[in-house]
Amino acid sequence: MKSSKIIKILMTSRTLRRRLLHGDVDGKRQEHLETSGLDGLDEPLLGNSEHDDGHSEGSKPEDLWDEERRKENLHWTLIFSQLIAQWAEWLANIVLGSGSLIGRLLAFSSNIQRGQSNKLLPPTLSPLQEERLRNLQQRLEVPFDGTRGEHQDALKLLWRLAFPNRELPSLKSELWKEMGWQGPDPSTDFRGGGFISLENLIFFAQKYPESFQRLLHKQDGTRAEWEYPFAVAGINISFLLAQMLDLQSGKPTSLAGIRFLELLGEDERAFDNLYCVAFQMLDAQWLAKRASYMDFNDVLKSTRTQLERELALEDVFGVRDLPAYNLLRR
Repeated sequence: MKSSKIIKILMTSRTLRRRLLHGDVDGKRQEHLETSGLDGLDEPLLGNSEHDDGHSEGSKPEDLWDEERRKENLHWTLIFSQLIAQWAEWLANIVLGSGSLIGRLLAFSSNIQRGQSNKLLPPTLSPLQEERLRNLQQRLEVPFDGTRGEHQDALKLLWRLAFPNRELPSLKSELWKEMGWQGPDPSTDFRGGGFISLENLIFFAQKYPESFQRLLHKQDGTRAEWEYPFAVAGINISFLLAQMLDLQSGKPTSLAGIRFLELLGEDERAFDNLYCVAFQMLDAQWLAKRASYMDFNDVLKSTRTQLERELALEDVFGVRDLPAYNLLRR
């Protein structure tokens, strides 16, 4: 009798545990969980004579418990082995896959390092490249001097190219503002741009007169009410190029600077031609962003980014190969 009562208690305990595992904690499936027959469950329970697993009626409760624990251990062992196999496959895909996480992390780390120090080894230059680089760097060192006749003449030439049908004003006149100088005296706007920025504007007007005029008079696209000042923008572009191409150092070590040296070997006026491309590119960025005066610095940064990307293209061997060169009009 005692043995029979123990078995019934075990059966009842097992039944309740199964109910919990099946989510039956509110008694909704109680009609299928009678402890006498237990016919409502899909798996046999302990002590069920109708679903005998080979245990005799005289089996001891301790043996039944051991057998149940063995089955549960086997069940969890199978589950864990499947999980381990899945994890092993996942890790193998990570390590060996072409687009692996480790590879992406390494690439990300490498990109961070390049971002911290975007410098390359100085290239070996031909005698022609060295000469042209030296001449360009000498041009960059010349500041604008409003007292020098040569610089005054250059400023007057720029006016004639910009407004061929208008009378030349004095070197200090409100009329200079119409070209995009900030005040009546253009000499106060050069600052870090130097004399080369005036040379760049003159080159642009002479080499690509149609583009020069269209940008000066803001003839392309839908313009803002408060436009960027043309002449001052030109000075900023000269300064931007000198920085981007790393021309203040002995030999450029930035990627853009090294690519520029290749262009300089093919074209002595590569800097001036690149200036014209950059100016046209800036205006295109301005229109695309629907920018206004306060957005100028942002547009300037976008222009630099696009120019660096185009210089990095493998099929660029001269300024004419740059995609943005096609925007220029003669």
